[in-house]
Amino acid sequence: MNILLILVISLVAFGAAYLLYARYIARVLHAHDKVQTPAHRQRDGRDYVPTPTPVLFSHHYATIAGAGPIVGPTIAAIYGLWPALLWIVLGCIFFGATHDYTSMFVSLREKGRTVAEITGHLTGRLGFILYICFTLLLIVLVTAAFLDLSVRALTSIAPAAAIQLPGGNPFGWELSANAEGATQVHIGGIATMSVIIITILAPLMGLLIHRFKVDTRLMAVIAVLVAGGSIWWGLYHPVNFGALDPVHVRWIWMGTVAVYTLLASALPVWVILQPRDFVNAFTLYGGIALLIVVSVVGGLRGIGTDPALGWNVAEGTAKLGLIWPILFITIACGAISGFHSLVASGTSSKQADRESDARRVGYGGMLLEGLLAVLVLIAIGAGLKYGGLMMIQFPEGGAGNPVLAFALGMGLLTERALGVPVYIGTIFGLLMVEGFLITTLDTAVRLNRYLFEELWTFLWGEKVPAVLKHHYFNAGLAVVVMLALAIPNGYSAIWPVFGTANQLLAALTLATVSIWLAFRLRPTWFTLVPAIFMMLTCLGSLSLILNAQFAAIADPAGAPNWAVLIMAVLLALLGIGVVWLAASRLYEVYSGRRQPIREDPADVYLRPTVPSIAE
Repeated sequence: MNILLILVISLVAFGAAYLLYARYIARVLHAHDKVQTPAHRQRDGRDYVPTPTPVLFSHHYATIAGAGPIVGPTIAAIYGLWPALLWIVLGCIFFGATHDYTSMFVSLREKGRTVAEITGHLTGRLGFILYICFTLLLIVLVTAAFLDLSVRALTSIAPAAAIQLPGGNPFGWELSANAEGATQVHIGGIATMSVIIITILAPLMGLLIHRFKVDTRLMAVIAVLVAGGSIWWGLYHPVNFGALDPVHVRWIWMGTVAVYTLLASALPVWVILQPRDFVNAFTLYGGIALLIVVSVVGGLRGIGTDPALGWNVAEGTAKLGLIWPILFITIACGAISGFHSLVASGTSSKQADRESDARRVGYGGMLLEGLLAVLVLIAIGAGLKYGGLMMIQFPEGGAGNPVLAFALGMGLLTERALGVPVYIGTIFGLLMVEGFLITTLDTAVRLNRYLFEELWTFLWGEKVPAVLKHHYFNAGLAVVVMLALAIPNGYSAIWPVFGTANQLLAALTLATVSIWLAFRLRPTWFTLVPAIFMMLTCLGSLSLILNAQFAAIADPAGAPNWAVLIMAVLLALLGIGVVWLAASRLYEVYSGRRQPIREDPADVYLRPTVPSIAE
């Protein structure tokens, strides 16, 4: 199919959803901007900080749009573009965007509490313990998988022939030869330099935004210059580790990224996390804009997707497993992601200036992520094609590299549509992936810090030991756990469990929102139906994972992954426990055993005196 037609259909569907379906949800939620948000009520300068909508959107989007909408569709494309495209568009509209919007809104109405706290409030102490343990487990999986993928991106090596590097090596990039004598390009150092520059300048950007109150439009211009300048400098001055062994380079970057995430998660949000995401988001926007231009120009030139990647269910089943539930688990963040509820309720709700930001940031942000997933499919289908996908992502006897697969697909399609050299487009694709990875990783560690703090408060009440209250202790604990899982397990071992845990958390979050709505005698079908579907899908995926691990145990020559087995068992038990509690609360409401809330407590927070920062 022509790539422009794919883009137009997706844009029309997403636009209609934002204008019509999101407004229906807003009416059900009783959203209005007269309600004072937690950022104003509980402003502390560290976590609760009223933030301009463009800055909040950039921070939120850069956080949620991690590796998921790129890695997931790249892997799932083996089933065919049409099954993947249908799930991305429909899942994003009716599942993912609804999930993100409602979880952020409910957190706004519940004093900026995380979904874990809200679940505990609605289902009791046991519900809180089950949910927070489940959430902690998920974030450990997220951070471990994304840390490994970040290091892979920062140290990426691509065949010079594949990216069509000119013989003169115009930028003087580091080259080496593989075992067969073929020339390889160390392209990861280019993205690395860009990441370093943006990170170093982040505190200065934070001061300009929050201390000197520089106009947001001017800051956007500065952010574009910083992002573009970092890319230009990286092209000419990439990080080069010379003759160091790749294993040692991996260890260096593991440690460096771990230290960065420790600082970013413990310092006030405006110092590193928020301004870095704000700057980095423009690289992401630029990449999305480039892919849109490529799709438009390429479509007008008659470029279409590879027919071999149309309906390819048999091939996908042979490589990955049954299309249900595996396709719905693999695509993950491109259609729905439980991790988004942690961002929406963990950081974004604490920074929202007004309630309408929940629709713009929550629903709108997820639609933009869905658009990114569609563009990834276009790059794979029309750029990389079936042969390239098999060579890079599903090589015989080797591990796939979805980061390189997407980057190369983007480079090849950009060359076909615009005539830009393949190696330039590939580098930009790699920069997009690395930007998404780092911005998700630092916020995920911060979220883990919040959850540890909530857990200690729940266990000790007001008598929490001083060390357990310290931001750096909890951030350090999150980093240590991340490293403990990431070092022995690569992303390929973690991704299936991460995908299942991610979607299962989405189901549990939608169940919590359904209870919140039911207590207020409001419609719940638009959250309850997706919750049930995702729950069944995740239980199906967990059963496949457990069957594979138990079969490996039974086989004398088998080698089970005990970490994956233990996590899968814990996920199943925790998930079933939360579902049972949620179902019992819904039954109490609908059977009349629990008195509903007939007045919205948000009326207490009407704000006649606190102006919006946008006013």
